[in-house]
Amino acid sequence: MAGAVSPGPDGRARCDWALGTPEMLDYHDRQWGRPLRDDTDLFEMLTLEAFQSGLSWLTILRKRDGFREAFDGFEIEKVAAYKAREIKRLMADAEIVRNRAKIAATITNARAIRELQAGGETLTDVIWEFAPNHDDRPVPKKLSDLEPTTAESTAMAKELKRRGFAFVGPTTAYSLMEAAGLVNDHLAGCAFRDLPAL
Repeated sequence: MAGAVSPGPDGRARCDWALGTPEMLDYHDRQWGRPLRDDTDLFEMLTLEAFQSGLSWLTILRKRDGFREAFDGFEIEKVAAYKAREIKRLMADAEIVRNRAKIAATITNARAIRELQAGGETLTDVIWEFAPNHDDRPVPKKLSDLEPTTAESTAMAKELKRRGFAFVGPTTAYSLMEAAGLVNDHLAGCAFRDLPAL
């Protein structure tokens, strides 16, 4: 069945989308769908998902180390303090996706996280508030069973925008939910569906 699961190089079944390249295989096996509950990690994933908009995820994965270097390891305080000089530096950095609007949104989002934290909240708390009840979600059997947005991702995007975040629509929010383990969209039969967080 297309868009389902197939054996990987070690014989274990995996979601088909992960089998094209070593980078995708490693991301699928080691991170995708495992719960992230750290503001810095979530900021990184939110940033990468926003930059992925309109591009392939493989492009972003291959530039991930470059993004980490360019954005100071996604240290929220450092990125929140970026000004015109840092934007100019980032726009000249071939190791990342050079998109002025997405760079500006990353800085805006760092500042929004800083505001949350200053008020005694965390990005983790805000995002995980939108995790659906896993018992209410059927296990997807093929990629076409998955929708690009849900009621929860739409609500998350609306709340993040209300909190001052940028470049976070319902589709980006749902991709973040998948990546950060708020939902488990490993397909039925995938050997990595029931693994705990690393």
